[in-house]
Amino acid sequence: MVLGFVMISRPGWAAEATALELIKEGNRHVGEEAKDKVVQIRSEKSIGTLTPNIWYIVYFDPDATAKATEVKFGAGQKLSVKRPARILEPFMGTHRPLNREKIKLDSDKAIAIAIKEPLLTNLKLQATQLWLGRQPWAADEVPVWRVRLWAAKLRHPGDTADIGEVFISAEDGKVLKNDLHIDRVD
Repeated sequence: MVLGFVMISRPGWAAEATALELIKEGNRHVGEEAKDKVVQIRSEKSIGTLTPNIWYIVYFDPDATAKATEVKFGAGQKLSVKRPARILEPFMGTHRPLNREKIKLDSDKAIAIAIKEPLLTNLKLQATQLWLGRQPWAADEVPVWRVRLWAAKLRHPGDTADIGEVFISAEDGKVLKNDLHIDRVD
């Protein structure tokens, strides 16, 4: 009986941590003044699933030279903490913390919305990559999820094609823009 419980409760059996869950974990690894001051969240391309398991949470850190501390996670565990050089961000306006009150949509929901785009109905989606941040083209301060998608090629199903991106409001889940190119699966 105990053995069965241990096997079921292993971390490998649990679902991947979402981006917003990782903010809380990342807070444990940054200075007091940087906690909850998220500037950007991004993932690496997912492998074997639509849910990425490598994530980077970038915090606004007034004590860092470039005003940023980045916590890297793999499968929900902290892998590293760095203070990256973010040289272009002040010029683009993407160095300021995101408005956490406007982030109501987590990464798992952003993926679910993106894959429901009508153009994707007949494609076999293979992977995703996500970014949460400010968009230079957006006039308001609403954080936006950018979801990049890969699908199986038609002639060579073992190969994948980058078919573009879907931009989703993190506040209300509306698709703001899509830049999909399904012709790339040929």
